[in-house]
Amino acid sequence: MSIYGKTVLVTGANRGIGQALVTEALARGVQRVYAGTRRSLVHSDQRVTPLRLDVTSDAQIRAAAEEIGSLDILVNNAATNPYYGPIIEIDRPRAEKTVAVNQLGYLEWARAAWEAGMSEHGGTILNMASVGGLTVESGIGWYNVTKAAVIHLTEQLAGELGPKVRVNAIAPGLVTTDFARALWEPAGEAIARRLPLRRLGQPEDVARCALFLCSDAASWITGETVVVDGGSRCVPSGGVTR
Repeated sequence: MSIYGKTVLVTGANRGIGQALVTEALARGVQRVYAGTRRSLVHSDQRVTPLRLDVTSDAQIRAAAEEIGSLDILVNNAATNPYYGPIIEIDRPRAEKTVAVNQLGYLEWARAAWEAGMSEHGGTILNMASVGGLTVESGIGWYNVTKAAVIHLTEQLAGELGPKVRVNAIAPGLVTTDFARALWEPAGEAIARRLPLRRLGQPEDVARCALFLCSDAASWITGETVVVDGGSRCVPSGGVTR
């Protein structure tokens, strides 16, 4: 599962799963990590280069890709969810912002990485989807629609960019990040008791799966979405009671 000596870019790297991805990548001996964030990012490891940009800006993405040059691994992790409520009531600005970050931003970064060198030397793209993209739930329906689009985008890109580039996705379940705090707090323990593994996810759970998919150990895997959810979809209709 080595990614030793690779050049990696992780969007949305200032906290949660993105931050865990950077930490795990450094532990695996990467040569350089470009940590995409809209905030200031301070990291003690000299292999980390903060990359401040707006993932909704095609111009900023292209400029950053040109500055970086050739990438080995791109992880599309940035996401937003500015609306909570019935999907039928969402206003257009927040709907468009969600699509711009969660869907179009992934496409633009994939294109920029392809044009910056992956088309010649190959590489790996990993998209962060969600189990919400595989089901129906209240409150975050529009967010889940964009994540369903990420799953299909992953398959489409895998078909178009192979054999040079492998493209996969991860669909995390409920992970205890600040981004998902409204979903797991204060009922996190009750939710965990209903899961087969009896705990909520940690960012590291997702990051370690990501490193596998980005490594040569997964060299014959492309177009797949791996669910990392503690078995949430395996719970019987009556839930777990013991």
